[in-house]
Amino acid sequence: MENQNNVTEFVFMGPWGNKQMELLFFFFFLLCYLVILMGNFLILLTITCSHLIEQPMYYFLCHLSLMDLGYTSTVVPRLIRDFIAERKIISYNDCMTQLFTVHLLGGVEIFILVSMALDRYVAIAKPLHYMVIMNRRRCNTLVFMAWGVGFWHSGALLLTVLNLPFCGPNQIDHYICDVKPLLKLACQDIHIVSILVIANSGMVVVAVFLVLVASYILILYNLRTHSSVGRRKALSTCSSHVMVVILFFVPCIYIYVLPAGSENKDKELSVFYTVIAPMLNPLIYTLRNMEMKIAMGKVWSKMAHSGRLGGSIGNPGFGYISDVHFKLFI
Repeated sequence: MENQNNVTEFVFMGPWGNKQMELLFFFFFLLCYLVILMGNFLILLTITCSHLIEQPMYYFLCHLSLMDLGYTSTVVPRLIRDFIAERKIISYNDCMTQLFTVHLLGGVEIFILVSMALDRYVAIAKPLHYMVIMNRRRCNTLVFMAWGVGFWHSGALLLTVLNLPFCGPNQIDHYICDVKPLLKLACQDIHIVSILVIANSGMVVVAVFLVLVASYILILYNLRTHSSVGRRKALSTCSSHVMVVILFFVPCIYIYVLPAGSENKDKELSVFYTVIAPMLNPLIYTLRNMEMKIAMGKVWSKMAHSGRLGGSIGNPGFGYISDVHFKLFI
């Protein structure tokens, strides 16, 4: 039987459907988006214009900030516009593009977090071999792998949705084009498709979360042999990563493990990983990180004196790392 698609556009029902609160939500999410832009641009500027780019952990953090910027820019500007728009509509093609982009960047971010956890484990468990194991080539390979897995994940979801018939209604009970609210609009039985989506998204998120939890358990186990000062430094660094992981993964697990037909708080909880986590990441990685604060001060001091960024602030490469610039957290 040939699939029929009579829908050319979708209508978002919005996050909470409260007309009286829409203006308040408009200013709230606008403020959140400005904080996301400023915070992540600050991280990118500080890392790329200082010696921190030489360190694998900050190299991955730089990519994490890029993913946060791209991810939120795919979702939040349209959400802000919809709060003051008469009709919250999106074309079918734009909806599919948003679905693909959100899951692509989200998938890359998940595996960047895995790379950061691996980096911390190697730094703590094998400090003498750290720079050999986490060299530039291997870090680049991990980033390329993250993009490859992200493309596979988002491409599979997009093909799944493109093969579904949409005959109407066209109202999406969400503020973004995500796979679960779209499945509810399909004009066919979605039980098998829901299982495939759970396998693609839900089980993958759970598996990655368990891997991250296991990595931090191993880190805590290896900290037993270090000094109290070393333990405090390592725990301070890893606790920042754990906070980011919890903010991102717990809502994702709740949303993507449950089947599409279930009544849950998808659109409310999705705010945590689309807005709240990207907004808090810069605060977590700067306010709790003395090395970042010192580098930030040096970068802005040089900018104030020179009036330009200049090429002498940092040398982007892992080839040479001085004892003063590079410090393991043990």
